Order: sequence, then C-alpha cells, then structure tokens
Amino acid sequence: MSALPPCPKCESIYAYEDGSQLICPECAHEWNPNEVIVDPDAIILKDAVGNLLAEEDKVTLIKDLKVKGSSLVLKVGTKAVIKRFVDADHDIDCKVDGHGQMMLKSKFVRKQN
Repeated sequence: MSALPPCPKCESIYAYEDGSQLICPECAHEWNPNEVIVDPDAIILKDAVGNLLAEEDKVTLIKDLKVKGSSLVLKVGTKAVIKRFVDADHDIDCKVDGHGQMMLKSKFVRKQN
C-alpha cells in the first residue's frame, strides 16, 4: 500500500501523484500535499485591538459590562479564560474569574501577553 494521504474531501485512500499534486480518482479533487489545509468552518476571532484569539487564551475586559438579567457588573480588567468559540452574537464562551461561565463578545476583550 502507498504512503500517500487520503483525499481531504472524500477520504478516499486511492489518491495518486501527478507531478507535485495529488489527485483523487473518486471525486476528482486535486491538492498539494505540502500546503497547509485550512478548515473553512473554523471560527477566526480577533480581540478589540486586532490580536488573533485562540481557545485557552487569557483575556481581560476593556469595558464595564452589565450582566443581562442580574444586577451584576463585570468591571474593566476582569480576567477570563476562553473555553470555545461560538458562531453567534456573543462569540466567546469563557470562564470569568469570580463569576463562572459566561458568553462574551470578542470586541470587549483584550488578549493578555
């Protein structure tokens, strides 16, 4: 059996080489095995100043935020850890220090160094 990777589109194991490209005979997908494959469904978020955010990043709030449905206010400088990204209005699911799990908007946080 060959050591060629399966087709990234249909997972077929019958890919073959044609010059520097790999070709799948089942779905006719062509790709370069040396290129980095980017997931088109991946959520890419930036903080308030344009830094790329990743899961498990530590962030701080840059604005006082009122918590909907309570009298709680998250103050500027409150720290949080990003758990995951969500494709919604509040796009960050994170754990806020002293307040637990919350959904925040990426435009109100700054990545810590």
